[in-house]
Amino acid sequence: MSVQRDFDVIVIGAGISGISAAYHLQKLSPNKSFCILEGRDAIGGTWDLFKYPGIRSDSDMYTLGFSFRPWTNPKAIADAPSILEYLDETMDTFNIREKIEFQKQVTKASWSSEKACWTLSVLDKTTGKTQKYTANFVSMCTGYYDYEAGYRPEFEKEKSFKGQIVHPQHWPEDLDYKGKKVAVIGSGATAVTLVPELAKQAEKVTMIQRSPTYIVAMPAESKLAQNLHKYLPDMLAYRIIRTYKVLMQRLSFWYCRAYPAKAKEKIIDGVREVLGTGFNIEKHFTPNYNPWDQRVCLAPDGDFFVSLKKGKSEVVTDHIDRFDKTGVKLVSGEHVDADIIVTATGLNMRFMGGVDVRVDRKKVNPNDTFNYKGMMFSGVPNLSQSFGYTNASWTLKCDLTSAYMCRLINYMDKNSFAFSTPVIDETKVIEEPLLDFSSGYVQRSLSELPRQGNVKPWKLYQNYILDLLMLNFGRVDDSGIEFSESKN
Repeated sequence: MSVQRDFDVIVIGAGISGISAAYHLQKLSPNKSFCILEGRDAIGGTWDLFKYPGIRSDSDMYTLGFSFRPWTNPKAIADAPSILEYLDETMDTFNIREKIEFQKQVTKASWSSEKACWTLSVLDKTTGKTQKYTANFVSMCTGYYDYEAGYRPEFEKEKSFKGQIVHPQHWPEDLDYKGKKVAVIGSGATAVTLVPELAKQAEKVTMIQRSPTYIVAMPAESKLAQNLHKYLPDMLAYRIIRTYKVLMQRLSFWYCRAYPAKAKEKIIDGVREVLGTGFNIEKHFTPNYNPWDQRVCLAPDGDFFVSLKKGKSEVVTDHIDRFDKTGVKLVSGEHVDADIIVTATGLNMRFMGGVDVRVDRKKVNPNDTFNYKGMMFSGVPNLSQSFGYTNASWTLKCDLTSAYMCRLINYMDKNSFAFSTPVIDETKVIEEPLLDFSSGYVQRSLSELPRQGNVKPWKLYQNYILDLLMLNFGRVDDSGIEFSESKN
């Protein structure tokens, strides 16, 4: 171990969540020293890591953008380079870059109640040495998936395939798909993004799906936002369009849950209207689940459907039997010819970035804890986790989490408390899964995630308006949290 470095707060991760945490600490808790530890050599998290063609947001940028800095780019659905530019400008505007230490991978975080302190073991990737950092409070901004590897099931006889097999999370920069036949396995947001983009250069792109996903065409640019920016100051225009988008998201989600049959019919009718005749809508675009049981995919300006209509791409709904030399053999007996196979099969969730978390020398098993206000965990002092919404933009929740973290830190300072610990009486709550979502990446990971209760503050509402009321205006010293000056 090298010389110890001490801070009031340590933020782990320099993506959207970490930048939000840094901004709020500077604004709301300016007397606190902090740093951001980033395991990679660049900012941006997801938006820097993924390099596959066409990568873009699957939420509108008026809610994926920060609450404190307007998104003025005409693109409502933005590509990764535009998002990274926005993040870079945000860091420079608020002098956040100087707080980041790159190539610093946090491997272990140990809490001492006696010292009211977290001690972090941090691998410096440039030297290979482990350093020690301490802080009174830790803000986990590590995202929700494994940055090392995506979900990649093994397919029968895949080694017999003579072409190249690629996972979007590890896209080769020199991959040449021009004039090639490409098979994309999957039907989620990544596949829906990849298909029309690959089809611009490939000879033919075939999306192979086991079952359909809800896909909704959405304008790539917002005329309302552009008009507001013409006549109003940028921040005022941004706040108006952001509020409008939040309300429309909530209304849409409520309608889908309250009237699932009608919502499903409306979405499918929209697909039928865009595609017209000649497509088997029932087979390829009618899911067997209700809207928002899984995340709905967006197609900016209907690009996915445009590609299908031009004949540059196609959708095949079937199960894979095996790979062979020239492509994919399906259970139906149909064969998909391919020079390149893209396995857009999803992500692996990784809670707290895989950091080994210990409280008073006892290892924390996330599934033994209960979520507290969607950001802390029972029995774990002075630690928050930024975790976005499954049914809305990630940043909406992260901004709320960062602001509340500062409220909590300031409250402890004002009342001379050293730390705060969520404490639950499990006899008074009914346990529920943390996420009511049928997506594969969620279902594969439920046993490794914290649990939730059926009442606040132990329930994760997935509702921005309810969270806004609870985190911005609710009591800090509620019945779910205990404050301490020293070890209990």
